[in-house]
Amino acid sequence: PLIGNYGVPSEEKNEYGFSKNYESEDIHVRGIIVSTESRDYSHFTAVSSLHEWMVHHKIPGISGIDTRALTKKLRETGVMLGRIVQDDGVLSDERRAKSIEDPNEQNLVADVSCTDVMTYEPKKEDFPMGAVKSIIAYDCGIKRNILRSWLKRGVTVHRVPWDYALATSTLKYDGLFISNGPGDPKKCDKTIDQIKWALSKNIPTFGICLGNQLLALAIGGDTYKLKYGHRGVNQPCLLWEAGKPTKKCIITSQNHGFAVDGTKLPAGWQTWFTNANDGTIEGIRHESGKFFSVQFHPEATPGPEDANYLFDEFLKIL
Repeated sequence: PLIGNYGVPSEEKNEYGFSKNYESEDIHVRGIIVSTESRDYSHFTAVSSLHEWMVHHKIPGISGIDTRALTKKLRETGVMLGRIVQDDGVLSDERRAKSIEDPNEQNLVADVSCTDVMTYEPKKEDFPMGAVKSIIAYDCGIKRNILRSWLKRGVTVHRVPWDYALATSTLKYDGLFISNGPGDPKKCDKTIDQIKWALSKNIPTFGICLGNQLLALAIGGDTYKLKYGHRGVNQPCLLWEAGKPTKKCIITSQNHGFAVDGTKLPAGWQTWFTNANDGTIEGIRHESGKFFSVQFHPEATPGPEDANYLFDEFLKIL
């Protein structure tokens, strides 16, 4: 398929002070591989081509690749490490022999998290009486539409670094939110410790994506790396009730390579959602209803909004 037809939108800010068109403040992709790249673009929000945008942000890319064959190879062998090489013939023996760095060996969350506390308030014209509730949101790589999803519901969001200490916090909040993020959840030991503290204080807690894995680890559960990660906006998830799957299925947006081990959940915790394709755990919930998390993205962008109601579910218990 052609990549770049729509071009790239501007980096203008919205009324809350963060990007209007992007889901992150920085570009985190390390390289782009495509079959066919279009340098001609057409969209009313576009200000540059994908090529120009990549050059500006110094992102390497390569086109003319048989991405269908590459996809088949990944489908057969699972996730693989790789590198983009301009000309294999000029690669030095030393460089060729050097092993490819596995990003999952690093604490990627520490690289993408904010470094200071940032507070976002809902618009006064929408909520003249002030915020409905307030939450602390652990930024493990938080998407901007998660912030928008809370703010449009009248919730004040205190966005904090991944290692923010709750015990000494002076912030006023009604609940704890753990965001999405990259890499191996077991590298985020400091975030896990803070979730444990919040649970011990009976603070309502909601996690998304990586937040689902971190909550599982905080309660004594386990996670593992998937052979095939879930990537896409059409992942079907079955809702569970009373320990059994129901006939209700929602279509979700997902982007993760690790999953929660459903056999290691402690007493009082239940499977909440499972993937209809491979049966992996897509959500967990405590029997009290005050602590829960999902592996998918209810905020979408991109993707379906079937699970958007989960923000309201959490708001009800605050």
